[in-house]
This record gives sequence, structure tokens and C-alpha cells, in this order.
Amino acid sequence: MGAEKGVEKGVEEDPVAPGEDPVLPEEDPCVPEAGTYAVDYRDGSVGQVMGCEGGLVQLRPLGGGREWDCPPDAVGAADPGEVLRERVRELNRRVQAWPR
Repeated sequence: MGAEKGVEKGVEEDPVAPGEDPVLPEEDPCVPEAGTYAVDYRDGSVGQVMGCEGGLVQLRPLGGGREWDCPPDAVGAADPGEVLRERVRELNRRVQAWPR
């Protein structure tokens, strides 16, 4: 009954300052969402964000392939032009690999 009174009065267990959104510890607002495209600033590689594991962002090449890990501070959202450029590079690689 005591817990019900706390809820009725609007008492929260973990208060959030007015005007702030609660952020879960495992969520980092600087990390792009899974499914979006991101740039690995360390070498300029563009990949699709697959998720976060062990504090690292997992990226996969646009043409598929092996994922690589990137620290959250070295990854950022990719511009549409960067994504297009990487797709063209991947298509060129595939065409050049075709047997003649």
C-alpha cells in the first residue's frame, strides 16, 4: 500500500531533472541508429550500422561482407553523397571482378 501512495503522489524512484529526457546508460545519443549509414573517421570507410557490442559500433560494408568495430567517438552519420560514392565504388569492384 505504501508503494501505491508513492505512485499516486507522483513520486518517482529515479527522478529526472525538468526539461531532460531520460537516457538509458547503454544508449549513446552520439551513436547512429542501427540500419543507418555511418562513416568511420579513422579511414573514411562508409558502412551500415549493425548495432553496438561491447561499447563499440559495428559497421558492415555497403556491399555486404565482414563487419568491423569502431569506437563511438570515431563514427558519425554519413552524408547521402558519401553513401552514393561508396555504392559506386562497390559496383565498380564487382564489375571489374566479373570474368571476361
